[in-house]
Amino acid sequence: MHMADLGDVALHWREDGDPKGAPIVFANSLGTDLRIWDKVVARLPETYRAIRYDKRGHGLSDCPPAPYTMGAMVRDVERLLDRLEVRDAVFVGLSVGGMIAQGLAVKRLDQVRAMVLSNTAAKIGTKETWRGRIDAAERSGIDTFADDVMEKWFTRAFRDTAEIKIWRNMLIRCPLQGYVGTCHAIAGTDFYTPTSGLTLPTLAIAGSEDGSTPPDLVRETAELVKGSEFCLLRRAGHIPCVEQPDAYTARLVEFMTRIGH
Repeated sequence: MHMADLGDVALHWREDGDPKGAPIVFANSLGTDLRIWDKVVARLPETYRAIRYDKRGHGLSDCPPAPYTMGAMVRDVERLLDRLEVRDAVFVGLSVGGMIAQGLAVKRLDQVRAMVLSNTAAKIGTKETWRGRIDAAERSGIDTFADDVMEKWFTRAFRDTAEIKIWRNMLIRCPLQGYVGTCHAIAGTDFYTPTSGLTLPTLAIAGSEDGSTPPDLVRETAELVKGSEFCLLRRAGHIPCVEQPDAYTARLVEFMTRIGH
């Protein structure tokens, strides 16, 4: 585990695999930390340089006061990758992490040679729906709607296992300012126009039972990028890297192998 002090914020990050290998960068979703990628990283060939980080307000990273902007979240990882001298990475972003991927690709094609847009979109929800989520979190706490979130994140079969408590606990222990701040960033983001100008290799992954970013929404975003691919994972919700790590990693590695990464 490492901390990168970027001046206005310090980010927790870790690296696995070969420090000189082809870089893969993972960005997690709202209310989670870099551990959502544990099962995927464990299944990757050790020849890759796998870099994960906690967004501002999440995990072990600093938690500045809300609200956040998507520009700030993109700038955070941009500066982190500059610090780590990362170029030509495959950037794997899930949910808000996928929005960060799109923003970084538009800004820094030297850092991003390909994107994996997992369970995400160019625009997620509406300002009104996010305002409702923010109000509920500030008024009563994340715990009051955690069960509803679990229903959107995971399939019924997975919710019937003891492991569901890991992810529910992770969500409710997310710092309130970090959660609310990120909700503001998502609410203010519409990447339809900038993403439609991208032409880099792109794989979009959706879960068949995703209640947060349904497959049609993910497919719609994939179609913005010329030549992109779309993959639907069955028996998976919003976080398929947790529910279906074998299928998820296999599809990721197949994509990277095909583009020569």
